[in-house]
Amino acid sequence: MNIAVDARTLAPERRQGAPGPARPPSPAHVIRDDAEALAVAQRLAAAFRGGASERDRHAARPLAELDAFSQSGLWSINVPRAYGGPEVSYRTLAQVIAILAAADPSIAQIAQNHLGILAAIRTVSDEAQKHLLFSEVLRGTRFGNAFSERGTKRAADFDTRFTDDGDHVVVRGQKFYATGALLAHLVPIVALDGDGRAWYAIAERDAPGLTVIDDWSSFGQRGTASGTVLIEDVRVPKTHLVPAWKGYEAPTADGAVFQIIQAAVDAGIGREALDDTIRFVRDKARPWIDSGLERASDDPYTIHAIGDLTIRQHAAEALLDRAGLVLDTAVARPDAEAVAAAQIAVAEAKVLTTEVALAASNKLFELSGTRSTLAAENLDRHWRNARTHTLHDPVRWKYAIVGNHALNGVNPPLHAWS
Repeated sequence: MNIAVDARTLAPERRQGAPGPARPPSPAHVIRDDAEALAVAQRLAAAFRGGASERDRHAARPLAELDAFSQSGLWSINVPRAYGGPEVSYRTLAQVIAILAAADPSIAQIAQNHLGILAAIRTVSDEAQKHLLFSEVLRGTRFGNAFSERGTKRAADFDTRFTDDGDHVVVRGQKFYATGALLAHLVPIVALDGDGRAWYAIAERDAPGLTVIDDWSSFGQRGTASGTVLIEDVRVPKTHLVPAWKGYEAPTADGAVFQIIQAAVDAGIGREALDDTIRFVRDKARPWIDSGLERASDDPYTIHAIGDLTIRQHAAEALLDRAGLVLDTAVARPDAEAVAAAQIAVAEAKVLTTEVALAASNKLFELSGTRSTLAAENLDRHWRNARTHTLHDPVRWKYAIVGNHALNGVNPPLHAWS
């Protein structure tokens, strides 16, 4: 597949890019510790929740909310202390994402690749590059992403490549599912060198030849500022060329970092769907005619279903919390045993957070009744968001790696999906 030809033959209306956002006028706040990170997340969640349904309804791009999010300091919470960051635990980071995802999962998801890239920079970059890129983030710079491609045989296969050009590289290709790219300041592009190794070529959002098209049309996660990215001879300074391949050459926790954030988004979706079910049953649902009850909330079958969902939600959150603790150990001591333990723990959390997000967002309508399906309520956004986000990697393969490790002692593969 010749990506360059494919990009150039797009119809003119498909090639029309959206402009990037302005850089923040003042430096971002720097979080002091884990407690402040959680407090800031709660404050932002309260602010984001009120407009989440309308943003979903209109597939709005949450620029003002994203500016508040990144300027709050939460986009630098895993920058190491040695480089001026707060370096909160991954246990806390997962809690932060879950809190925000309950309020608006699109906004929470936009931060996922940014935070994952920061973990990768910590692992693979040299000292000069760490100081340069971490300082950018501490000022309030947002990374988007241009990772995934359509038309390749597997998700980890890439046609996007770069060539050497002195103190720059020149990148050519086309990307899809580029979460956050529309509203990013810098866009890390996964591109291969002449030896087939993957790098992050971090380009300016409005670099000549970089076009981000606002064409994300999924029924869920509508506000993730995603779309097609055309990369036509984009020049990237070598200072911003990060050797991503090194993160999977030997055991590191980088893949588990990407994955725990995905699990945290699903935990937040499940929590909000369950909370909205409880509110609707209490306030709006009617008891069934044969029950002889005055309130829907007294229905014993409904009580049982809510109890079941509550237990499953708490179990998912507990596994997510445990996964954060195991991941923190692997980040501090990334040997094969610790990394495999983190991958397994995160996989277990991903299974339960996926399943409860889908169950809660589906059960909502059964327990709440026909009125809950009305467009004015927009409660279907929970199911749409859960169904869309949980497709990022198949949970059936999480069962496989957990089972293969337990039964045969086989460690999970090293890549960004594990």
